[in-house]
Amino acid sequence: MSDTLVTPIPAYPFGNDGPEPRLPDFGQEGVGRVRLPTGQEAWLFTRHEHLRELLRSPDFSSDFSRPGFPQIRPMPKEAPQRDGSFIRMDPPEHTRFRRMLTPEFMIKHIRTLEPLIRQTVLGALESLRAAGKPADLVEHFAMPVPSMVICHLLGVPYADHEFFQQRSRVLLAWASTPEQVQTVIEELREYLVRLIAEKRRNPGDDMISRLAAERVETGEMTERELVGLSVLLLVAGHETTANMIGLSTLVMLQHPAQLERLRQDPALIDDTVEELLRYLTIVRTGLTRVAVRDTTVGGHRVGAGEGVIGLLSAANRDEDVFTDAERFDLARGSHQHMAFGFGIHQCIGQPLARAELRIALQELFNGLPELALAVDPSTVEFRDAVVFGVRRLEVTW
Repeated sequence: MSDTLVTPIPAYPFGNDGPEPRLPDFGQEGVGRVRLPTGQEAWLFTRHEHLRELLRSPDFSSDFSRPGFPQIRPMPKEAPQRDGSFIRMDPPEHTRFRRMLTPEFMIKHIRTLEPLIRQTVLGALESLRAAGKPADLVEHFAMPVPSMVICHLLGVPYADHEFFQQRSRVLLAWASTPEQVQTVIEELREYLVRLIAEKRRNPGDDMISRLAAERVETGEMTERELVGLSVLLLVAGHETTANMIGLSTLVMLQHPAQLERLRQDPALIDDTVEELLRYLTIVRTGLTRVAVRDTTVGGHRVGAGEGVIGLLSAANRDEDVFTDAERFDLARGSHQHMAFGFGIHQCIGQPLARAELRIALQELFNGLPELALAVDPSTVEFRDAVVFGVRRLEVTW
């Protein structure tokens, strides 16, 4: 394979101004160099087969403290604590944490939560109706549903949702300074320290209580690790799904023929969810890694210490895998998508995310059959953040 570079080297990330992600044109090879805001350069891989190879290869590390790791934004002066943040760990450390969490996110366990999810969705739908027309779907529906569910799952009081939602937004916003990021991380950790202490005194039927009793008390996990793990689950557990619900609603309303198809055949809901995940791919910065030894991806040489990025949104529009990939088609059968990543770091919470998205869309479109956008789609503002989404979505019915 040729090592020819794109000239000039494009700046990365590319930014987003609509539901469809901006993608680079690296030709048939699908690989090139990009320049990051931190001044670093990294390889960007975009083809589906290349990302499968990259994300399951032991030649690449997820540890951001390694020299050469591609940082998409400046890091705080005080490096973030990795305790419990297993998405930035390599085996065997990563494996240890993932095994502890796997029972909590198994499909059979998530199925037991579905009545609670549906009850939460129906309550949010009533809140949306009560707000009056037009109403912001993000405020009254998309954000409350996953926030309430993750609070129930973890044992976090929903009364504190404004506290952690505000700090999550700062944490994920591109405009946030390293100092602001450091401050909100410390505030979230302090909040979880207090909550975990209370859970250890008065345990409940929730994940934090179980991990404290079954892992911390037995010495398998430290309390600092449980704090870090809880911060990760709290932020990721509501931000990603909230943005998916908002964006999915926008896309479905912009494709009325597809929405009518779903209404006529409700059994298409699972395929609809998979196509939305593929089409939107809300983690648009891709997945960052650093090579720990000289290696290759798709025959392309990557030297030890070089940073690489696997662009999930591009892989999910690879024409070799998804014919006519730019077209939104809920009956496509998009089960090979990489919206949740691939390999050992594939999102552990995907069964929960799928259940929330499926139930939220079912009840929203069934409960509000006349649902429509209350604004021109061209005026919808999008979030400039690590996790892509809409700021507001004014709807009527």
